[in-house]
Amino acid sequence: MAFVTRQFVRAVSSSSTASASAKKIVIKHVTVIGGGLMGAGIAQVAAATGHTVVLVDQTEDILTKSKKGIEESLRKVAKKKFAENPKAGEEFVEKTLSSVSISTDAASVVHSTDLVVEAIVENLKVKNELFKRLDKFAAEHTVFASNTSSLQITNIANATTRQDRFAGLHFFNPVPLMKLVEVIKTPMTSQKTFESLIDFSKTLGKHPVSCKDTPGFIVNRLLVPYLMEAVRLYERVSDCDASKEDIDVAMKLGAGYPMGPFELLDYVGLDTTKFIMDGWHELDAQNPLFQPSASMNKLVAEKKLGKKTGEGFYKYK
Repeated sequence: MAFVTRQFVRAVSSSSTASASAKKIVIKHVTVIGGGLMGAGIAQVAAATGHTVVLVDQTEDILTKSKKGIEESLRKVAKKKFAENPKAGEEFVEKTLSSVSISTDAASVVHSTDLVVEAIVENLKVKNELFKRLDKFAAEHTVFASNTSSLQITNIANATTRQDRFAGLHFFNPVPLMKLVEVIKTPMTSQKTFESLIDFSKTLGKHPVSCKDTPGFIVNRLLVPYLMEAVRLYERVSDCDASKEDIDVAMKLGAGYPMGPFELLDYVGLDTTKFIMDGWHELDAQNPLFQPSASMNKLVAEKKLGKKTGEGFYKYK
């Protein structure tokens, strides 16, 4: 009897698993909103792994530059991946590029897509307006995802009527090289949507990790407070705590990090880090980890944002 019971449980369990898997969405057609570095990177890896992709931005000029950037990136990949077979490398580049089309009208292309990934400016109002509009034109089965690194996914999803088909899909820069993807599940995200995005991330050759909809998710929730604590240590320089140069050297040689915190802040952009901290401070003003930095605020006000402007905590030629 025990044997029969075990067999029955296994059969039911197997059937339930198969049924759940059958319900998952197989993502083949992807629309990426935003032709910047992140959006172009997401479009590239999706196209390179057999998906058809539409890359959307506001102007043809932006999209032309985005596609040129994708081609240059693909040629670097091909040179390394097909070092002994240049012809195969060229075919890889051409085939991938042929899978990427461009458009300036998101509403006209989302009707036939399985997944919309948004990678635009970190502004809740702008994102809400975008998704509210696309929600009216996208197919019933279409999953919406935001690549935001700092805003709460729930607040973006609430602009739509498909909260169960909405999640976070946070890639890391540069997308073609970085293996990690954070898949963020809100309280309304369905298991079907979540599992579909996990599977999609794996087809891209990425390693997905799951996270609840908490400020900063996993990586930024740990990384940004670390960066800010380095700044606070530096701000106490009058008390001879440490110089920014010594802090950078200490973390590289002592912790094995490839970049020191100030080098990383300049690389990411001080305006980006300030934006994240300001948002978190607004959510929880009493949290000591979320306190703003006077020196960073001053640099941002002076438009010294890091490497992209030629000066941040360090000067760049």
